[in-house]
Amino acid sequence: MLQVRSSPTLDGGDFGWLKAKHHFAVTREGNPANGPLGALVVWNDDEIAPGTGFDLHGHADMEIVSYVRQGAVTHRDSLGNIGHTSAGDVQAISAGTGIRHSEHNLGAEPLRLFQIWIRPRANGGTPRWETGRFPKADRANQLVVLASGLPGDGDALPIRADARVFGATLLAGARVDHALGALRHAYIAPARGAVEVNGHRLAVGDGIAATDERRLTILAREDSELILVEAA
Repeated sequence: MLQVRSSPTLDGGDFGWLKAKHHFAVTREGNPANGPLGALVVWNDDEIAPGTGFDLHGHADMEIVSYVRQGAVTHRDSLGNIGHTSAGDVQAISAGTGIRHSEHNLGAEPLRLFQIWIRPRANGGTPRWETGRFPKADRANQLVVLASGLPGDGDALPIRADARVFGATLLAGARVDHALGALRHAYIAPARGAVEVNGHRLAVGDGIAATDERRLTILAREDSELILVEAA
């Protein structure tokens, strides 16, 4: 089953410092059609103005993967970590028993990123934060695992969930066939350009949810960049 979640159907708002689109409903007032996909429960498309950001706040029992689309995010947390993650790269938080962190845009241009929340396979555990560089040339016309909670995924950032986060940069006309294995659910959103997924066209701001699909065929209608998440 496939469900296109076009930009006009997404919740969100313009708060001045933050422009947000929610691919998954995050409040009771949100679009009920855009519910969670198994362990995948949040996918926010955020634009954060220069000199602003999310002040110190806490999370527990959640895996949070952020993919930076433009600019750079500066992370600080209660574990003593301070880090910068730039466009094309990824950071992952395993909140575990509890972590407090802030995320700010200290640059001169808007910060744009996907923030993706996945429920862990088990609650608790020691909190952890990591960031990883993933040069886009390594993802040319193929899906590369950026974060994973499954064995055998090499240099992917570790998360404590039955899920994988993929990234791809595609030249216009490129085609990628992706077989879905034991994980039932998947979600795809373009970070740049326009693609077709099993014949459904997606532009920036759109997404598509898949449940119990055996294969996803992705065709780039123009030079594009996308994120795909598989989840139990």
